[in-house]
Amino acid sequence: MNKKYIFMFGSLIIALGLVIAALVTGDDIVTYLMIFFCVGLGLALLRLVVNGAIKKMKGKSIWTKLLFFTVLLGFGLPFQNWFRKDVIFAMDSDYIVRCIIITVMGIIFMTFLFGMLFTKKRQMQVEVDVDK
Repeated sequence: MNKKYIFMFGSLIIALGLVIAALVTGDDIVTYLMIFFCVGLGLALLRLVVNGAIKKMKGKSIWTKLLFFTVLLGFGLPFQNWFRKDVIFAMDSDYIVRCIIITVMGIIFMTFLFGMLFTKKRQMQVEVDVDK
């Protein structure tokens, strides 16, 4: 089995295990876990989009690059500060570790899933180009 599948399904199993364990024990953390898993999925997509945009920056002027990073940091840093102060530090300290773990599992899962999807899409485009 490919390492990508192992990481992807391993992260999904860990995330599902955390949610199922919270459901079985009746913790109030279930909603937090679902929210943080979705946050992890969103962070993975954001990372992939930003990496793709950075790859397209080759050959652009320095002002375009500076504008891109200024806008990126202008939106990212205040959101990060709000999320850290008003969400993570405001929650019960018993929940923080499990929420961070499930966020990381969401990031790992979505990164590998989209990596596989884009690889298959590129392979299909190559096959179509070869046929022409």
